[in-house]
Amino acid sequence: MKLDILAFAAHPDDVELSAAGTLLKAVKEGKKVGVVDLTRGELGSRGSADIRDKEAAAAAEILGLSIRENLALADGFFEINQASQLEVVKMIRKYQPEIVLANAISDRHPDHGKGAELVHKASFLSGLVKIQTELNGEIQMAWRPKRVFHYCLLYTSP
Repeated sequence: MKLDILAFAAHPDDVELSAAGTLLKAVKEGKKVGVVDLTRGELGSRGSADIRDKEAAAAAEILGLSIRENLALADGFFEINQASQLEVVKMIRKYQPEIVLANAISDRHPDHGKGAELVHKASFLSGLVKIQTELNGEIQMAWRPKRVFHYCLLYTSP
């Protein structure tokens, strides 16, 4: 399935707290929109990974997303390395978005900046034909999004 917009988030709820209005507007305009969460948010102070999974599924329905996936990278500990970059490349090639959204490049939460850098690098690498990836036993075609935008996450004190 080809998407118009694919939003990546370091944690489930990052997109909802930061870019939900943008995604809702795009869906209302008839665009196909999806979200890929990098982690399950298992280190979050509130809730649990299981609760976040359920909330992410409910949010996907409310937002009218075409897809929502989770790469289950280690919350707090994922790295910008070949393995994680290739997982993001596979998602970009799978959904061939024109636009990619990602966390802010600089943010007080280290996962947000790290996730932004990971997605930025993978968005470029996904267009290189010499990088071969497979999904479900099939070789994927190279694809590079036309634009990568970053969204900010505003914090409030508890």
